[in-house]
Amino acid sequence: MPLSTAYSLIGSAQPESVQTYFYMLNNLLYSRMESGYHTNDEFFDEDVNVYLANLLTSLILPEHHRNLVRYAMPYDLPLFENLRDEKNPRIKYITYKTNADFLLIHIGIFGNPKGTRPHSIPYLERSTASFIGRGKTYYHLAQSYLFQTSLRPTATGEVLGKLSRGFENYIKILSVMKSEYLNLIRKFSEGEMFHLHQSLSEEDRKGKLKVKYDDFLDAYSRYRKERTAPSKRALDLSIRELRALDPSFKFQPDEPLPD
Repeated sequence: MPLSTAYSLIGSAQPESVQTYFYMLNNLLYSRMESGYHTNDEFFDEDVNVYLANLLTSLILPEHHRNLVRYAMPYDLPLFENLRDEKNPRIKYITYKTNADFLLIHIGIFGNPKGTRPHSIPYLERSTASFIGRGKTYYHLAQSYLFQTSLRPTATGEVLGKLSRGFENYIKILSVMKSEYLNLIRKFSEGEMFHLHQSLSEEDRKGKLKVKYDDFLDAYSRYRKERTAPSKRALDLSIRELRALDPSFKFQPDEPLPD
């Protein structure tokens, strides 16, 4: 059972400098309810909410992007090679944490774990699942190196462990936040719109075809009973309309129809 299922708007009376943080936190809490992953459901993770709200807020800060330029790497092999001879555990902690944060945000919010532009040509394709696995591993390694740095358990280290453990769930929460609260919805390409239009047109045609088949059966039944000129004209009309939607339709009555 969730320990917390309703939230009140917070931060509304705060100065503008902190409004972005409270905006992110509010939307994150509502996104948790929308996605079904309530705070403290599986384990205590109110601290993760605070971490994620700060991480989302940092996206607008220059320091965040400077860290990305310095530490973030799109592939694991160059990352491991870069840290192979590094002796300082703090550098390793920052590097793995930065890359894990990058993957979490770019999978959950932007749906782009590689961080590439739409028309970039990738030199190595990876599945989303592989990026998720990397994110979980990076948070776990960041937690380990943070412990080596501080020589004791820390609140941040505990959060990193929770992010590693629940990485997939937090991605789902951020995905809800992206569409429902941040309005970051991917636009359809012209090709996708064409196929969508074709699909909808085909469904519409099938619906109309069903109606015309019903009309034809009704008209034929009526003609067989009445054998009148009006019922014959109604039958001819239903046949023409049916063939317009389905050129393969062929009608062979049990006996010739009179002109």
